Amino acid sequence: MPIFCLVPRHPVWRHGVFPRWLVSSHHRTSVGLIRALEQKTMKRKCKDQSRTSRPTFLQVARIAGFLGRRDLCISSARSQEVMLTSDRYAVKRLPFSHVSNEDLAFFENIIPGRVVTDPAELKPANVDWLKMVRGCSKVLVRPRTSEEISQILRYCYERNLAINPQGGNTGMVGGSVPVFDEIILSTALMNQVISFNSVSGILVCQAGCILENLNRYVEERDFIMPLDLGAKGSCHIGGNVATNAGGLRFLRYGSLRGTVLGLEVVLADGTVLDCLTSLRKDNTGYDLKQLFIGSEGTLGIITAISILCPRKPKAVNLAFLGCSSFDQVLETFRTCKGMLGEILSAYEFMDDKCMKLVEHHLKLSNPVTENPFYVLIETSGSNAAHDEEKLNHFLGQVMNSGLVTDGTVATDNKKVKMLWALRERITEALSHDGYVYKYDISLPVEKLYDLVIETRARLGKTAKNVVGYGHLGDGNLHLNVTAESYSHALLEAIEPFVYEWTAQQHGSISAEHGLGFKKKHFISYSKPQEAILLMQQFKAMLDPKGILNPYKTLPPSVSC
Repeated sequence: MPIFCLVPRHPVWRHGVFPRWLVSSHHRTSVGLIRALEQKTMKRKCKDQSRTSRPTFLQVARIAGFLGRRDLCISSARSQEVMLTSDRYAVKRLPFSHVSNEDLAFFENIIPGRVVTDPAELKPANVDWLKMVRGCSKVLVRPRTSEEISQILRYCYERNLAINPQGGNTGMVGGSVPVFDEIILSTALMNQVISFNSVSGILVCQAGCILENLNRYVEERDFIMPLDLGAKGSCHIGGNVATNAGGLRFLRYGSLRGTVLGLEVVLADGTVLDCLTSLRKDNTGYDLKQLFIGSEGTLGIITAISILCPRKPKAVNLAFLGCSSFDQVLETFRTCKGMLGEILSAYEFMDDKCMKLVEHHLKLSNPVTENPFYVLIETSGSNAAHDEEKLNHFLGQVMNSGLVTDGTVATDNKKVKMLWALRERITEALSHDGYVYKYDISLPVEKLYDLVIETRARLGKTAKNVVGYGHLGDGNLHLNVTAESYSHALLEAIEPFVYEWTAQQHGSISAEHGLGFKKKHFISYSKPQEAILLMQQFKAMLDPKGILNPYKTLPPSVSC
């Protein structure tokens, strides 16, 4: 039975040609290119017979329900028991105290009914969502306020009990789960909005608020959150700030280091540091909040955030394009920046192997003809007609110049989400493909895909798949290698090769995921020894006993 194309496409895109009347400023009809792409092809069937056996986006959406659930999914392919981190990586436990019955009684007195010791309830909190690392904590505490956290940390500091802060547990580098038996301190119940200023767009909230819930809250007030992640349905804003998460809106709104205005943080000894300012400008002394942004819970536990939210765009367009080479991806980006300017909000790329994995494991459908590379471009602005005109000219330029071979455009919110799913769910598709070795690299954009090519050649058939995708607009590559199961020999073939290659290009071994447990020993590939020593001194000053998220982010200091 023939299948209708859900995502609208203009017939000429199939042949790689734009009709002049659609892009000419002198003879353009009242229906622009975007409208033509949306309206005309909704009534026509896909003629590509290779697609007739594939389900449509809508069919897949109904089956998987992904339109209503944007959080990360755990692969059923690796539901077997995860090896203990301490066994796999041969790490030794530091001399922290063990939790006693007296300790449990103290916690129960502070937060009655919110101390978890049931092994079944603890199991998911001990394992990262990628099913790669596992701790063996025997207790989880769920405070609701910064004062409760202060009392817990003050007690743990005196008792020398290690603490593992945990938000949504969506991290990629093993930073959100215990390595041994550290007490898990969950911020899940700290989920209240404290205030929102509808004039300035400044939101103040607790650290345990889920990102998607916050975005929904501010959208109702005609604003949006300045960051967007594939894990938005699960991740906590406190964890986002603690890891300095980047995500899909970085190109437009920048880093959390710029949008976070203030923080409330509880230090290792229980001191509550109130820097929860809502001022755009505050040049009094050192900007202490920057110490905790990206510190991954090793310097203090973030309990509340003040963040600047931009206005909600009135017009959003999404173009999904096919390119025949990475050079064309780069040239399309250069053209895109020049022609779209201030309305460009995202520029993402993925290779054909990513698309095949999404199609195979998630049963999503490729809306364009097969290409070696795909580009997803989002525009957002305040004037729909203005944005459409700029996008029309851009699409005409890249098609006529041969930079793009095929594509489709969406402006309807549901269709926009469907196209975004192709990019956002790559991580999920990879988790279905086997054990995943994940690398989050910053590189000069012209070198971005070279690392994928060289890694693929180096590993050969020892790897199942080597794929590359990411935020090209930010120079951020997500390099992923899959295998049927964990192999130490394969790991040694990848590391430190990937880090050495990155260092040679003056890149960063962690663009947005942080260092966590997995990457801490490789920090010297991106930072000089003087900087590492200074970081260790900050850690020793703020957490002299090292109880906050131990074994993470920094290598042991010489004194250890």
